[in-house]
Amino acid sequence: MYIAKDDIYGDWKEYTLENDHGMSVSILNYGGIITKLMVPDRHGRTENVVLGYKNYADYADNANYLGAQIGRVAGRIKNSSFQLNDNSYVLTNNEGNHHLHGGSNGFHQMVWDAETFQSKNEAKLILNRTSTHMEEGYPGNLDVSITYTLNNANELTLSYGASSDQDTPVAMTNHTYFNLSGNRRETVHNHHVEFESDHFAELDEELIPTGRLMETTGTPFDFRNGRSIGEGLKPDTAQQKTVGNGYDHYFVLGKEKTIKVSEQSSGRNMEIRTNQPGMVLYTANGLDAGLALNNGPSQKYAGVCFEAQAHPAALHHEGFPSVIAASRERYHSYITYSFK
Repeated sequence: MYIAKDDIYGDWKEYTLENDHGMSVSILNYGGIITKLMVPDRHGRTENVVLGYKNYADYADNANYLGAQIGRVAGRIKNSSFQLNDNSYVLTNNEGNHHLHGGSNGFHQMVWDAETFQSKNEAKLILNRTSTHMEEGYPGNLDVSITYTLNNANELTLSYGASSDQDTPVAMTNHTYFNLSGNRRETVHNHHVEFESDHFAELDEELIPTGRLMETTGTPFDFRNGRSIGEGLKPDTAQQKTVGNGYDHYFVLGKEKTIKVSEQSSGRNMEIRTNQPGMVLYTANGLDAGLALNNGPSQKYAGVCFEAQAHPAALHHEGFPSVIAASRERYHSYITYSFK
């Protein structure tokens, strides 16, 4: 195991965790952003399997949230407001009338305190910060930690911990765009994805959940027996058209909270495990074209996000697991990415 630290500029540092088998992950203390994830293919060639900017300065205005940690709450909060304990709270509106991914200055645009640990079989980076009372409109002082653990089994685990001095919404996730072809050789059309989900959240024309859970059976949203992402990028349903011909939807995960992803040309297989009740599958339908990325200019469908999380629709609709972290109680979630 090996850990390196590089000065980028100002307070920005990049930490690289590397295991004994050629897998490594590079992370900025700014936004907790995963800039590179190097994984061997079937022939042992190590290539980058995530999207990142060619120029680090572009992360300062990361409108597409490449590789970023998202909080306090991932997703869209309708009308940038919610009620809690008989109080009304108004959040910053950074997408029309709505609040997206923690607001204008969410976790993705904060410099975090960092510390590292290393053992024979694991390397860890721990990021810490305090989100102060009413930051972006959220109540309570929230102490947050995010731990990245890379082990010799080619597993990367993101562990989230938080505690607040007031009841407050918390639903953190990671917004990395994956492309298992390696060095973004192809789009994600041929990625094969499989996971257990009977229902997904319907979206209105502003991509806000209506509160209705739709059945996946007999639709392009049914991944229970596995399907290629390319099958779902055709405008077959109104929901696919709403999000720009693809997926940007919250799936309620079944008892087996595992997502299996494979890419035939490289032979890479990724298994995602989580303790979260659902996942947003986003196929980069709205990825801005022409951005200077680490393997050429950006394009639609260049990556796919698997955002394991609870959903902020719970703030306005019944039928969704709560996103309220009770005062003084410890919030914990995790996402593990395993590569073979």
